[in-house]
Amino acid sequence: MSGFLTRRERLLEVLRRAQRPLTVQEIARALGVSDSEAVKAIYEDLKHVGRTLYRESGGREVLVMVPPRCLSCGYVFRDRSRVKRPSRCPRCKSERISQPSFMIVRQ
Repeated sequence: MSGFLTRRERLLEVLRRAQRPLTVQEIARALGVSDSEAVKAIYEDLKHVGRTLYRESGGREVLVMVPPRCLSCGYVFRDRSRVKRPSRCPRCKSERISQPSFMIVRQ
């Protein structure tokens, strides 16, 4: 096997080394990515990495998302199937929303 890792493999390594949940911006910085299109691709990669991680670990490792919350009223976006940051709060309509953060949990 060659010494080069794919973007998703590097993403998985960044998450495994993390001591706390990381936002997509922090992950992008750790990967050396600054292009906005590449940052958008990280959201897509996170879905795939989560599935791969669960499958390859036999369910012992899981990618979890700390849900985003409204910085104005405190509403927490639970039960969100999409991995992206919501654009607006359904309660107060504010656009001041924290980014979701991600980490690997070993069971």
